[in-house]
Amino acid sequence: MLNSIKTKTIKILKIFSLALVLSSVSGFAQTESLLDKASSWVKELNLNDEVKETTITSLITSHLTAVRNWHNSHPFETVPAGINPRTGEQLTNLDRSIIADSAMPRLVHETLMTGLRANLNEDQVEKILDKYTIGKVAFTLKAYHAIVTDLTAKEEAVILKNLQEAREMAIDYKSMKQISAIFEIYKTKNEQYLNANGRSWRQLYKDYGKRRKAEKAKRN
Repeated sequence: MLNSIKTKTIKILKIFSLALVLSSVSGFAQTESLLDKASSWVKELNLNDEVKETTITSLITSHLTAVRNWHNSHPFETVPAGINPRTGEQLTNLDRSIIADSAMPRLVHETLMTGLRANLNEDQVEKILDKYTIGKVAFTLKAYHAIVTDLTAKEEAVILKNLQEAREMAIDYKSMKQISAIFEIYKTKNEQYLNANGRSWRQLYKDYGKRRKAEKAKRN
């Protein structure tokens, strides 16, 4: 009986040890992957400064790692199911995951941004932030021009500022669904701005849909 218990205990310890090793290897591999990602982003800046490249790569890798670790250790279930107090609608799992991740210490974001701006010019900083968000600012601004064909310089400036704010906020989230949801917040702000300044977003989007439909009919 004692031998049987001892044998089972040894097996359990072996399994537990193996799990720890695999977990460590997996974590190391994930960190290496984030380092590779950061390194590739920095290389595209063509800094021609090894010290600066190393500094920026380290900053980005640390930030990506912190975002990943916080996200993985704070699943959406840590936020109680409930309603959005502004809309009264039930919180979705995506809503809950964004709430959980938004509680990450602000210092993580500030350390990255302070480091980037201390070593790069603003254009280079924007290129790094675009990498985090797969170029959503330019893509979304292009869509606004397609929908609002006579977009004014003032309107574009306001819209662009909102999209840039969305981009900087979005870098602290791990999944593309979360990043897209952050941009939706600021897209709503843009629509509200247009509505408050003599435009009708609903009509603009409706007209855009008609143009798209007519263009598709022509191609066919």
